[in-house]
Amino acid sequence: QVQLVESGGGSVQPGGSLRLSCTASGDTYGGDCMGWFRQIPGKEREGVAAINIVGGKTYYTNSAKGRFTISQDNAKNTVYLQMNSLKPEDTAMYYCAASDDCSGGLALLYGMDYWGKGTLVTIPS
Repeated sequence: QVQLVESGGGSVQPGGSLRLSCTASGDTYGGDCMGWFRQIPGKEREGVAAINIVGGKTYYTNSAKGRFTISQDNAKNTVYLQMNSLKPEDTAMYYCAASDDCSGGLALLYGMDYWGKGTLVTIPS
């Protein structure tokens, strides 16, 4: 079983930045994919970004392209989401997730196997 713990959420003014962290523990078997999803109040959960742990290949949805960057520190079993130029519509609970395979980015569409409890990001309007 993989445990995922997120941190780094908070409230910043529009245009500001935040960096979310997700640390994996437990049976970090070698699942190849970690990613970030978010759930905006009143909406379904949506994928944001994912990274192939082995090769470093990254995937982004349209909501993240150009403003968000996913990265990893394998020595720390940690994945980061750097979020810049934040907007009020980025307000959401952000969840870290892990899966065996990013499936060419499709994991962002269909979901992953393991989930953290989430960290709240608030951008006031």
